[in-house]
Amino acid sequence: MKRKARPIEKEVNVWDGSSNLWSYGFQDLSTSAPDLSSASIQNVPYFDLRIYRESRVKSLIKVHSKDMYRLLEKVHFDGNYYTVKRVSSGEWEYCWDLAVRVQYFGKMLGMTLYPKRLVSQKEKKIVYRYMILVNPYQLWEEALVNRFWNLQERVEFLIARILFHECIHVMISLGSIVPSGFGNMDIYLEFRKMLEVSVSKKLSTQLHSVQFRLWNLVLFGASGSEGEKKLLEKVQEIHEFLINEKYSNQKTGKAFHFPSNNTKIARKYAWVAAVKAGGCKQVSKRVWQVEVRRLSIALRELFDGIDTELSSMGLKLS
Repeated sequence: MKRKARPIEKEVNVWDGSSNLWSYGFQDLSTSAPDLSSASIQNVPYFDLRIYRESRVKSLIKVHSKDMYRLLEKVHFDGNYYTVKRVSSGEWEYCWDLAVRVQYFGKMLGMTLYPKRLVSQKEKKIVYRYMILVNPYQLWEEALVNRFWNLQERVEFLIARILFHECIHVMISLGSIVPSGFGNMDIYLEFRKMLEVSVSKKLSTQLHSVQFRLWNLVLFGASGSEGEKKLLEKVQEIHEFLINEKYSNQKTGKAFHFPSNNTKIARKYAWVAAVKAGGCKQVSKRVWQVEVRRLSIALRELFDGIDTELSSMGLKLS
């Protein structure tokens, strides 16, 4: 594995518009990268984030996932891209690159932007690029301070926890699109099982309730030119995104001993899903907010049902 991917020359297509992968955020989502120009954020004392030890962060992650450690092993947290997977098919080479950047950039713990699709006809190479942004701004949160009095250890723990969450999104994406290798990772397989349970017959009532709310929100945000098939695909994509976030929050919470809560996750990501659905173009903001609350309730019931079913099957997140 080489340290960095070679630069892509000339014929470059940035962002494959046909991709249905989304940007994921640990605390929020955004379809565009945040402004990283500021070195500090409001109400947080500035200090040099370089006090953390990259090797220590990776060690904390390795304890909970060797697959994730292998993904990050040769990736430095300097914002540069490093190749994590390379596959040849015919005369073409496919590469998957990952960059990690640690910096204050507002009130989001982390965000995953992916993928940019870079095509070089000259080199016969296609590169998919992922970027993980880590923002350890909650260093003075009471629970963390009580747990880690040493500032360096606190920074490393928080970076590891955020990075763990964001890497789950990357690994699920890689498991879906990489021809070989990543599809057999425990994290990807666990997520697929949770997704299958979410659409099982035993949870059909809860699923239909969520889908109904999502359909309404998609209609509220429609521009008017979308066909029914496209709107239904959007409902399905948002549903998968919501299960992705439940799994990522639950897996990270268990690994770092910060238990997840279905009510909180449902409330937070119901709003995000509603924004992804298009906002309130067709209705008043009040009507839109009521539907978001109804989605939150339906989502919590589905999440609770998923936990019950997984428990009855004897399946627990490793």
